[in-house]
Amino acid sequence: MKKLDRTFCIAPMMNWSDRHCRYFWRLLTKKALVYTEMITTGALRFGNITDLLKYDSFEHPIGIQLGGNDPSELAFCAALCEKYGFDEINLNVGCPSERVKSGCFGASLMNEPLLVSDCIKAIKDEVNVPVTIKCRIGIDNNDSYSALADFIGINDNAGCDAFIIHARKAWLKGLSPKQNREIPPLNYPRVLNIKKDFPQQEIILNGGLKSISECKEYLNNIDGVMLGREVYQNPYMLSMVDKYFYGDNKKNNLSPINIAYEFSNYIEKQLSMGVKLNSMTRHILGLFKGSPNSKKFRRFLSENAHKNDADITTYHNALNIMN
Repeated sequence: MKKLDRTFCIAPMMNWSDRHCRYFWRLLTKKALVYTEMITTGALRFGNITDLLKYDSFEHPIGIQLGGNDPSELAFCAALCEKYGFDEINLNVGCPSERVKSGCFGASLMNEPLLVSDCIKAIKDEVNVPVTIKCRIGIDNNDSYSALADFIGINDNAGCDAFIIHARKAWLKGLSPKQNREIPPLNYPRVLNIKKDFPQQEIILNGGLKSISECKEYLNNIDGVMLGREVYQNPYMLSMVDKYFYGDNKKNNLSPINIAYEFSNYIEKQLSMGVKLNSMTRHILGLFKGSPNSKKFRRFLSENAHKNDADITTYHNALNIMN
């Protein structure tokens, strides 16, 4: 089985980390491990598989996140994902949305460690790529350290290759998914203690990380870090990842404007296949964050990229604002 480097990961984010966004990120970092949005087993069983699993080979290394709670369905879908070339299968045990709660998967599975272990075993029996879990430190009142350690231990024994742990608990009642990313307090020491108690297991820290320097500090005690919203809102920080986390000192021309022009080639190709301009440009609105005229750039794209006649000229007119 191929070993993946999870030193720096970019989180799966619903409605954000789609294939256009991941391609854009890959222009900034060749090394970071990127993840798809969560795809449910039901969607793969009954939806358009080609559309759901479509990605560009440029996106590797890429993990796919699955949502579900049925071992046989997850195994079937994981095998399908491996066939499509994904480098990792990640099981969502952390999402607290209403849709996930009603389906009894996502974060609610933290109450069912044995069921999760059955899912991991079933997937492992079908694929030869790494199988990982993304979870919380607890849910509702089931948030003790011993409960988390039991969950990790049971699924470690089941063969889970890595745990990505969001260092917040989730409240399944009373908080929205957005509130669940912000209100429950961060508890990094709990994740670091898991690493101490399971030294042989790969543990990735997720939740609230905001800077390259902060990430590097935690890597003294953990195997990897995962960032989500911060990367999306300030994507240019990814231009430092290959150098500071992977020792890649190759000289490159990764200025924001050059990255934006490099993205033009992809945009033109996708436009020719009927993709709407704003489906791609919405992901780059934070590229010039902090730069003069960045607000004008964002406003221009927000007001024009969604129009039916928006084309590559529209995009270049936006870039002219930053020149």
